[in-house]
Amino acid sequence: MKITNIILLLAALTIVSCKQTPKYKYDGPDTVAYTYKEFKVRDKGCGDNPDSTCTIVKLNYPDFNGHAALKDSITREFIKLFAQDKAKNDTGKTQLAADFISRYTDFKKISPKSTLVFLLDGKAKVVRQDRIMFNLEVSGYLYNGGAHGVDYTGYINWNLKKDKPVTLDNILDSGYRKPLTSIAEQLFRKNEKLSDTSSLNNGRTYFFKDGKFSLPDTYLLTNYGIKFLYNVYTIKPYAAGKTYLLIPYDHIRPLIKPHFGFTKNG
Repeated sequence: MKITNIILLLAALTIVSCKQTPKYKYDGPDTVAYTYKEFKVRDKGCGDNPDSTCTIVKLNYPDFNGHAALKDSITREFIKLFAQDKAKNDTGKTQLAADFISRYTDFKKISPKSTLVFLLDGKAKVVRQDRIMFNLEVSGYLYNGGAHGVDYTGYINWNLKKDKPVTLDNILDSGYRKPLTSIAEQLFRKNEKLSDTSSLNNGRTYFFKDGKFSLPDTYLLTNYGIKFLYNVYTIKPYAAGKTYLLIPYDHIRPLIKPHFGFTKNG
């Protein structure tokens, strides 16, 4: 078992023995300067009341020295996770906050005596970076009426040299989708203790579309594999929370492009 070369994107997948899981090796200290900032908008009716009693939008995020495209990607991820009207193209954090506060204003017109307050509390944080790869987790809590709020999480995998997102198409061979999905389903059923024939759309525990297993668009390139995330309500009821599925690189070696990982023959 050997590595073809120093990978451009997954920097140092190292293998000591055939039994050891390949690892994406962290390669040095922070290479992009950033500081965390907070964007906050309160409902104008809050007055001097504390934040905890107000409808409020808070977004905490890393602000980079340069890398405008990366900064924009964080804003887009906030919008993707928290925009009230998914069909509407919010233009940025300010518009996102205005739309959220507007929704609360409409709610108060209908229920003027209600003491409920809405909350959008988003956070973006750096998960890991090296000379090539930059990974962020974007998450937060959204409450806009109803029985409970919802937590959402998204990920950004970024190629610093090319200054653009890293996608599965970048690191896996063409035609990877079917075999990747098949491998993922096997791991999913094993994790969930399901047989090969157990239903994935029984109306109670799982509700994959048409009962057919599928992978989410949300994933993080970790040290040891691709971590997929099913947010709440996507495949399970709210009470089940989020579902994570890690596909180790060792399971998909034949699918990884040669200059990003392993030789085809080990």
